[in-house]
Amino acid sequence: MPRIHLYDTTLRDGAQTRGVDFSGADKRALALMLDRLGVDTIEAGWPGANPADTALYADLPELRHARFAAFGMTRKAGLKASEDPGLAAVLSAGTPAVCLVGKAWDFHVRSALGVSLTEAIDMIADTVSYAVEQGREVVFDAEHLFDGWKANPGFARDCLHTAAEAGARWLVLCDTNGGTLPHDVDRIVGTMADLLGGDRIGIHAHDDTGHAAANSLAAVRAGARMIQGTLNGLGERCGNANLITLIPTLALKLGYETGVTAEALGELTALSRQVDDRLNRLPDPRAPYVGAAAFAHKGGLHVSAVAKDARSYEHVEPHLVGNERHIVVSDQAGRATLMMRLAELNLALAADDPKLAGLLAQVKQREAAGFAYDGAGASFELLVRRTLDIGAPSAFFRLMGFRVVDERRRADDGTIETLSEAQIELEIGNRPIVVVAQGNGPVDALDAALRRALEPIFPSLAGVQLTDYKVRILTPEAGTKAITRVLIESRDGSGERWSTVGVGANVIDASYQALEDALIYRLMAREAGMERAVA
Repeated sequence: MPRIHLYDTTLRDGAQTRGVDFSGADKRALALMLDRLGVDTIEAGWPGANPADTALYADLPELRHARFAAFGMTRKAGLKASEDPGLAAVLSAGTPAVCLVGKAWDFHVRSALGVSLTEAIDMIADTVSYAVEQGREVVFDAEHLFDGWKANPGFARDCLHTAAEAGARWLVLCDTNGGTLPHDVDRIVGTMADLLGGDRIGIHAHDDTGHAAANSLAAVRAGARMIQGTLNGLGERCGNANLITLIPTLALKLGYETGVTAEALGELTALSRQVDDRLNRLPDPRAPYVGAAAFAHKGGLHVSAVAKDARSYEHVEPHLVGNERHIVVSDQAGRATLMMRLAELNLALAADDPKLAGLLAQVKQREAAGFAYDGAGASFELLVRRTLDIGAPSAFFRLMGFRVVDERRRADDGTIETLSEAQIELEIGNRPIVVVAQGNGPVDALDAALRRALEPIFPSLAGVQLTDYKVRILTPEAGTKAITRVLIESRDGSGERWSTVGVGANVIDASYQALEDALIYRLMAREAGMERAVA
């Protein structure tokens, strides 16, 4: 079957989702997740459009499989491409590919750009050819292509022909308004694939009618060989085509080849949930393939049939996408997932090892209480090592107690200021240590006190930084008494990152759990590294 090029725009188009605000750390982490998944191209943002994207392109992470593309638009009217500062910023990002968007709807050309159709064609030709001359592979996004085709098919066709003749590698047909239906996508994509060759055609679908995934598949069936989309269908308004849904459909239903291996496909559920954890939102339980309800069977004839042969009510095997079957007696899928994660930690156990059942019960019990280990790998490893007593972390320190005080008061100049102070008591060896520190909020004060107590004894902690902190309410119906989950991301001086989790009715206590795990994980890794060096 033909090879489908997967182009991810989560970090750019997905960042336009209502309520989503990616930090630099979020974008770097998501880029690495996408690279591990096996997508071919990652659109990281629009350099020059805002300081955050410009800074990201100046410090892109190294990728093993994917390549980055910088996003921009055709030159401004009245300027040469070589003189356009916006295009210069895109090209200066230094990515091997650039995605350049141009108007393909005559209405938009006149109303938004305020230029003639001839000038719009010249803008496409000049921009694409200049980018190609600069050694970039050009992905041309024909914005509003489907609306433009319906209004003026000759102009829409000319836009694509012009970009192709100017040297664009990919010609992407964009359903920018998300209002096109699959039968029209099939007809229009098929026409352009016949004229220009399907191996140059891509699809960029929005989900305003709920057909983004269907439109993407229709385009592929009609000859397109690139799909643009986002993780979990993020994107403005109703979102973009959901790659989490499309990738297993391409592989398991249609037999197309992509850069996603069977092993990577088996981690798709974990990836989808990690993205939601990054965004501090609950995963959609009914998401195709990866939702908690995707392979859930409740009572009656369904469970009886699934117990005999799961194919009776499951269209694919859940483990193929890293998900689990949920019925009354079904710990095998959970056991298989756990064994896979243990193997990743080089802590493999035999399937019949009695320790495995105990660990599985412990993990399920803690996850039922609110712990989410998909997005907190460091806490998961600590739990495993402690439960199995395999390379368990040393008792570096023991918490005896802490106290956090917030004081809000009016300053002499009339402004309101809030002060946070934490006192923590630890036992290191047999020696008690009491430390007091202030911070920008109660969690920062607690973190400062913990570090002040530990760093003189464990100097390797000096380079550890807290880079991200998220709080999720797990029981919103409980109001201010709700159970909270705290996720913390940390980084050391070498750039290594790890995530930890804490859960509790008291957000400060949950935060301490995650902080403690973060520091113990760093000390454990340091200790293990020295042991390996000695060995």
